[in-house]
Amino acid sequence: MRNLFAASKLLLLDMASTFLFLVVFLLTKNLPLSVVLGMALGVAQIGWQLVRKKPIDTMQWMSLFLVLCFGAMTLITNDPRFVMLKPSMIYVIVGVVMLKPGWMNRYLPPAAVAVVPDIAFIFGFAWAALMFFSAALNVFVALNFSIVAWSAFMSVYAVVSKAGLFLIGYGTMRYIGARRRARLVPATV
Repeated sequence: MRNLFAASKLLLLDMASTFLFLVVFLLTKNLPLSVVLGMALGVAQIGWQLVRKKPIDTMQWMSLFLVLCFGAMTLITNDPRFVMLKPSMIYVIVGVVMLKPGWMNRYLPPAAVAVVPDIAFIFGFAWAALMFFSAALNVFVALNFSIVAWSAFMSVYAVVSKAGLFLIGYGTMRYIGARRRARLVPATV
């Protein structure tokens, strides 16, 4: 269970600036404030890791770059359609990055990397597929609904879809890993 919480913590930290943006926007309907606070959190997270001399993963750098670039473009254009379509670009970029075999190893304990690397490999591609589907869904919702409806739907969808795939992947790897370890241990008579 400790590994589940550790992996959940990393996933939530990677998505924290997006969640903050969505929560602030839903509460205030203030686009510039939401964007600036999301950008500030992204910078603060990387800054905190630099101060603590912790290694910063490629996905974290990419996340910061996207938050800052798209946040700045949103502030410059002040166009809500750009804000609404921005997650689709991010989902596609993240999906492409997730096509790299082994990217999930950062989120797995060493025992899982040793026992179920093939299952993690498959779930890495499942995550990429979820990102591509999310990109298409976001475009559909952004072009057919108001910014408030889009924000509410996509924030719920983002949490539910990712939490669902995370739990399915975790449960599957845990189950298969336990079965594989049991086969390796000789039965005691």
